Amino acid sequence: MTATETPAPGTAAPAPVVSVKPVVLPAPGRGEDLRVRVSAPATGTGLPIIVFSHGFGSSLDGYGPLADYWAARGFAVIQPTHLDSRTVGLPEDDPRAPRIWRFRVEDLKRVLDHLDLLEAALPGLGGRLDRGRIAAAGHSFGGQTAGNLLGLRVIDPVTGEEEDLSDSRVKAGVLLATAGRGGADLTPFAAEHYPFMNPSFAYMTTPALVVMGDRDDLPLTVRGPDWTADPYHLSPGPKSLLTVFGAEHSLGGIPGYEARETTDENPERLALVQRLTLAYLRHALGIDGPGWRAACEALLESDDPLGRVESK
Repeated sequence: MTATETPAPGTAAPAPVVSVKPVVLPAPGRGEDLRVRVSAPATGTGLPIIVFSHGFGSSLDGYGPLADYWAARGFAVIQPTHLDSRTVGLPEDDPRAPRIWRFRVEDLKRVLDHLDLLEAALPGLGGRLDRGRIAAAGHSFGGQTAGNLLGLRVIDPVTGEEEDLSDSRVKAGVLLATAGRGGADLTPFAAEHYPFMNPSFAYMTTPALVVMGDRDDLPLTVRGPDWTADPYHLSPGPKSLLTVFGAEHSLGGIPGYEARETTDENPERLALVQRLTLAYLRHALGIDGPGWRAACEALLESDDPLGRVESK
């Protein structure tokens, strides 16, 4: 059964998932080779691809609640470990630190450049990927990283330049609890320690779903939870925004099973994020349009909705 033949989300049993880690990609100039995890359903062909960027400090071992869910339902999920990961242990005074944000973007591009190697590393995956259907997703810092492939631009604090790092291979995105505008919207601490948090969304034209928690009161901004809706409101369409009611930065528990980053563990909210992100990706990649509409309508018609969706 190919991905395009898979029934609508929720109507078919999830497939067993196989994965391999770490797949090591040479990364000259990075100082560390890039370590990657590849996960995919054990069966099926024509698998669309999600390259996922983790939040600050996490690694390829994080975000199982999303990666496992997506892979069990027809996606190949590729998770690189960025230089800010606790597993790398980069010192704060490392000369690469000011450009961590840029190394992250290069990590995702390196993954896309080496799909042949990654496909070959997972036994049985050969010939099963659909390279015409690639999405970029990320949580928190990873949302900005994935956003760069969609057209988000950052003023490089080292060079002062604003470069277009978008990638035409990426057809859709999911940005989870992602930072909004910089400048006066940042706390003094964030402005001092994270000078790369100055994104422009004006060129982020690739279709994307932005996911925010309405209780995601981050210490990085003076604006409150609405700050994480900026990637939706300040970018051109087509975009959708999922607001998860009662959710904090972890959106119910996406960083991992029993992960210390999870401050608001809630199985119902997590299940909502799983279902809606899957339905959106299948819609945006041209696999299943009715499934996304049905998921949005079900949320709207619920007597006790866990969130709301708006689109433009």
